[in-house]
Amino acid sequence: MPCPFPGMDPYLERPEIWPDFHDSLVTYIREALQPQLRPRYAALCQNRLYVVENRRPIRPDVSILHSTEQSRGVAVAELPDTPLVIEISDEEVFEPAIHIIEPAMGNRVVTAIEVLSPRNKAPGPGRESFLTKRQELLGAGAHFVEIDLLRDGERVLPFTSLELDREIGVMMGSHYLVAVMRRPRWYEYYAVTVRQRLPRIGVPLAHGDPDAILDLQAVFTRCWDTGPYPEVLRYDQPPPGTFSEEDSDWCQRQVAASVYCPDGPDANERRA
Repeated sequence: MPCPFPGMDPYLERPEIWPDFHDSLVTYIREALQPQLRPRYAALCQNRLYVVENRRPIRPDVSILHSTEQSRGVAVAELPDTPLVIEISDEEVFEPAIHIIEPAMGNRVVTAIEVLSPRNKAPGPGRESFLTKRQELLGAGAHFVEIDLLRDGERVLPFTSLELDREIGVMMGSHYLVAVMRRPRWYEYYAVTVRQRLPRIGVPLAHGDPDAILDLQAVFTRCWDTGPYPEVLRYDQPPPGTFSEEDSDWCQRQVAASVYCPDGPDANERRA
């Protein structure tokens, strides 16, 4: 059952589906890179940990007031009015990433690869943790590969979207973006729309060694083929997230032409 889109499936950006796809993508990226890295390097899945506060309002179903009349009915003592109670609890969040290490050099991190999550693109601990870790790795001399397959949220690139539009134009009309930050200070960008194949990326290694090649579309296809996505995606609705009307219409036409749509071209044959 092939994916109805030539590249990224925007329906995978639904919040309830994304975590499964995100973690699978990280695993299969490591699988795709590992044969190219032997024997000098190794790719490891590493969890980045941060803590977020969860705040849950608690409202009592019934407010109970206790009144006591003092003698002669002169004074009445009451409990305070019922407040809104907020329960705050800490939640540990683990986000997997890939570190390409050099075992002969004491497991030195040569390159880090991160697939962004919604929390990395929204204000809060997730974004702060991501930016801090990126700065630590770049400061230690590692390369950094950032894969953003989410249309919504604020980009976390070292340049603003406005600067990218003005200077090199890679953000203009693109939905998905991969940034390769090569040390000491060299940046490469792969920008695609929902209508395009996901890119083949040059993953930098130590100086003098050729890049490993990451075919992101091939990795996506492996995720799709081994995952539950045809069964759980809801193609009877418009794609989630922010799209232009033209792109949204195009997405729905793609779905309508696929075997997943009840009213698609194979509908009568399947019903028979």
